[in-house]
Amino acid sequence: MTRLLLVNPNTNTRTTAVMAAIAQRAAPEGVVVEGATVATGAPLLDDPAKLAEGAQAVQALLGATDLSPFAGVIVAAFGDPGLAESRAAAPVPLTGIAEAAMAEAAAAGRFVIVTTTGLLKPAIDARVAQYGHAARHAGTFLTEGPAAALMAEPARLEAALEATARAALAETGADAMIIGGGPLAAVAEALRPRFAVPIIEPVPAAVRLAVRRAAPR
Repeated sequence: MTRLLLVNPNTNTRTTAVMAAIAQRAAPEGVVVEGATVATGAPLLDDPAKLAEGAQAVQALLGATDLSPFAGVIVAAFGDPGLAESRAAAPVPLTGIAEAAMAEAAAAGRFVIVTTTGLLKPAIDARVAQYGHAARHAGTFLTEGPAAALMAEPARLEAALEATARAALAETGADAMIIGGGPLAAVAEALRPRFAVPIIEPVPAAVRLAVRRAAPR
């Protein structure tokens, strides 16, 4: 059996459970995904300060966790907080959901990112460049209104993301789309059948990459 640890960099345990369940459905036979929630920080990482808090919380959690039973770790927030900082000290491979999603989307061609966290757009676009995909990035598109308000109303969140996604594709003619956000995993799963272009779901993409990187047990 191969065990992966999915770390939620925000403090919302319900979000952890949703992401872990989606990751488990995406995992091949013989792979078990276990969720962990950081102890400090914010319930939603929707601005740069909270993203930085999430990075510190991820480092603290991983530093205090015995990772020897795991073949890999998934950092499950779209900014990949704490990923780079934790890699040097981690005894197993670490994978970010943004890292994995962007790699899959770029492999499909030009891609857009659709998300709710407007204040994180500069950080998201910086990740695109950092991971080497700027030439294929057709833009990051944002839903209207505060992310926290949308997250509190699932039906409104789904409708807003779908509308923004359709507008993004109409404007850019992109070949693929990422729904950018760990807490948006369930909506990404729901939207996928409604579009002709591939919708890259960051959590399943991270599972696929983490399995390929998995340390031998």
